[in-house]
Amino acid sequence: MKTKSSDGRAVFSWTLYDWANSAFVTTVVATVYPIYYTGVVSSHLPAHIATSNWGLITAAALVLVAGLGPVLGAMADFNGRKKRFLLLFVALGVAATALLYFVRSGDVLMGALIFILAQLGFSGAIIFYDSLLPHIAPPEDIDRISSRGYAMGYAGGGLLLAVNLWMIQTAPAGQVEHITRLVFLTVAAWWLIFTLPLAFFVPEPARRVLPHELRYNPVQASLGRLRNTFSEIGKYRELSKFIFAFWLYNNGIGTIITMATAYGTELGFAQTTLIGTLLMVQFVAIPFSLLFGWLAKRLGVKQSILLSIAIYSLIAIAGYFLTQEWHFWALGFAVATVQGGSQALSRSLFGRLAPPSRSAEFFSFFSISEKIAGAAGPLVFALVGRWMGGSRLSIVSLILFFIAGGLLLSRVNVEEGIRVAESEEAGLVSQAVPLAGAD
Repeated sequence: MKTKSSDGRAVFSWTLYDWANSAFVTTVVATVYPIYYTGVVSSHLPAHIATSNWGLITAAALVLVAGLGPVLGAMADFNGRKKRFLLLFVALGVAATALLYFVRSGDVLMGALIFILAQLGFSGAIIFYDSLLPHIAPPEDIDRISSRGYAMGYAGGGLLLAVNLWMIQTAPAGQVEHITRLVFLTVAAWWLIFTLPLAFFVPEPARRVLPHELRYNPVQASLGRLRNTFSEIGKYRELSKFIFAFWLYNNGIGTIITMATAYGTELGFAQTTLIGTLLMVQFVAIPFSLLFGWLAKRLGVKQSILLSIAIYSLIAIAGYFLTQEWHFWALGFAVATVQGGSQALSRSLFGRLAPPSRSAEFFSFFSISEKIAGAAGPLVFALVGRWMGGSRLSIVSLILFFIAGGLLLSRVNVEEGIRVAESEEAGLVSQAVPLAGAD
């Protein structure tokens, strides 16, 4: 019982947001700003202190999203303002990203606070962006549309990253810092401009409110919905199993993504290899993200995710034998074949297992659990590396996450989970007072 729209313009506008916000991930989060903050802003600090500060900053942003996300998700469902909440967080993220232009050497606290706000805007918007997927995608197309979004994200993020790196590398010697700060403005502009189609062409989903909620204010209703979700979590047995499976295998995926360049640096590989591989992954992942959307129709979404997990396991094993730079390129290519597909199909499968009228609330748990659980993989990677005196066995240790996650995922009854979600949605629709969305 999904609220559907086959409007191609709405679908394209939704996928274009992946193109818009991925520039923030590739340039600000993953590549340019970490180097700028630790190497320029914190140049007066010892290197290990600068790196430690960076970890604390990213953790602080995570805590804020973890605390606010579920309440805001439930409130967006109650108010019928999923899209409006998304745009509010986009405005925060874009403004904060633009303000990074003013961060200079020595501005440690200011640079930290502005980045936290930008990360909060990005992470908050993702919750409501994902929650729109079940509303704009017919059930038979949800895997393909989710995969298309990831493909657009890789294309947009990779394209602007390539331009940004070219800007920095070709800057005159005395202008590198200034050009780097200009890069943050390009990211803010890119994010804002390519969000506009979503603002204009993606409709706000219909609002459904239970009769007893009409006497509540939004905060009371939101907290009540959260209490109800936790008290009735047993109803969503298959969804719960999938979330735990996702926590496990996504830890392995996230660790490979976040630790790859550090591992390559430890092995003595050149910066051109590390950055070049990152760029290659962005573009190679585009067709393979689309391929997994097609594959889900042939094999089924669960089987396609299991296939990607098996390939990731082989990548982890191969990482132990990494000795030459062409090995790094080859493994980067292998990662690109499954990275987008595994994440896109995980998103679409979750969308099928959650009632659409409560999608923002449920996707807030999905998004936040992904980030919180994502700390376990790097922690295991770090501890194994310290105990063994090197990171080769750290890479292999990630197989534990893939095996455990794959086994649990194999036990998820997708059909039963969809039946429960549709039954819950039908019950809500029959009881609810239908109100117009807040568009």
